[in-house]
Amino acid sequence: MSEALWSEEELRAALGPPSAPLRAPVNGVSIDTRTLQEGDLFVAIRGEANDGHDFVAKAFEAGAAAAVVAFARADALSEYGSLYSADDTLKALERLGAAARARSKARIVAVTGSVGKTSVKEMLRLALAESGATHASAASYNNHWGVPLTLARLPRGAAFGVFEIGMNHAGEIAALAPQARPHVALMTTIAPVHIEYLGSLEAIADAKAEIFLGLEPDGVAVLNRDAPQFERLAARAAALGARVLKFGESAECDARLVEIREDAGKSLVRMRSFGREVEFRLGAPGRHMALNAVGALLAADALGADKEASMRALENFAPQRGRGERVRLEAPGGEFTLIDESYNANPASMRAALGLLGAAAPRRGGRRIAVIGDMLELGRDGERLHRDLAPALEDNRVDLLFGAGPLTRALFEAAPAPMRAHWAAQAADIEGAVLDAVRAGDVVMVKGSNGSRMGPVVAALRARYAPAAR
Repeated sequence: MSEALWSEEELRAALGPPSAPLRAPVNGVSIDTRTLQEGDLFVAIRGEANDGHDFVAKAFEAGAAAAVVAFARADALSEYGSLYSADDTLKALERLGAAARARSKARIVAVTGSVGKTSVKEMLRLALAESGATHASAASYNNHWGVPLTLARLPRGAAFGVFEIGMNHAGEIAALAPQARPHVALMTTIAPVHIEYLGSLEAIADAKAEIFLGLEPDGVAVLNRDAPQFERLAARAAALGARVLKFGESAECDARLVEIREDAGKSLVRMRSFGREVEFRLGAPGRHMALNAVGALLAADALGADKEASMRALENFAPQRGRGERVRLEAPGGEFTLIDESYNANPASMRAALGLLGAAAPRRGGRRIAVIGDMLELGRDGERLHRDLAPALEDNRVDLLFGAGPLTRALFEAAPAPMRAHWAAQAADIEGAVLDAVRAGDVVMVKGSNGSRMGPVVAALRARYAPAAR
């Protein structure tokens, strides 16, 4: 029988004494009863929309071993099972995460950047798993509760840990990175994401650079040499004692992307790393994906992983739903391809997604269709940044453009007239037009910020058109 994730002694040291003996060993940690597993410790977090205390009874019904609750709610909830009481349940989760990090001998990598964090995290998870037991954050658990939750779930025997760390405002990463205490920090790129709150690319770089504050002694910063603000980031990392490694397409990179060739929805990537040229297959198309893979391999190498095994593993990488996932759907007369980029958007990721669309090959009679929603949190330059994407539409041979949202109207009006299919103020109002326009042979790319609600457009396409036969 495998060892429990948390012993009763460890829980007592981190959380204090329980109200009653635990009903089962604690083998997991959860803040969501929808995904809670039997034997989990349920932590009742108060969020913006819901209060976890309202779900404690449901957690125990689902098999929770115990729950962490606020002192003020403990008496009323004691009938359901064993409780750990705290002034602040989020702080209690942080203490549990700190205890997990303190006992762990794992080599830790933390990933941040304006674009591509989750994809790089998944690449690292695959690459490192070839060299030892690897623990990685679920989905995009990269915020004030996601990081300590991922730490609290860190198995004591893990060889590697992969953490994604995000932010909306300055100071947020400074609070999270010292919790993870990474040996390696990887920065994907800097782009005008959250610029509404931060004001400039320099301020965004400074906020992202807070990740270096958490680096362990003799830590390594893996930076995109070709990204904006590289010199600023490298100087900040070096000032904090980190060794700087560079990836990108520049000649001076420690890991350099030399060539990428698309092959049946995957990529054959040629890379020059520390004077040696190698090739590997990546299970996703796109130059931005290949660059991210080169960065991930450089970080894995810095952690001591087996180089050849890491490269082989990346053939099994697949883009996640909303982040470049490709789906073949059946339309009357034949199939079409849906590229689901609906999770989020900013100018850099939008250009990358349009590049994917441009590189895709429609079948006979098919077209390249871009379905674009507003990119949010761009501040006063929002309309201009949307309008500036018009050349990318032409460069990537987009045939039809569907737009949703007031900011996207600027792009729609800047696009060539024959390309303009339909625009509306809300995504729901273009849904029908998109569904009616799609035909066999098309490649349809859907992208926008979360708040622009492009996900339901993807869902509608999946609902109307059945998956194509393999």
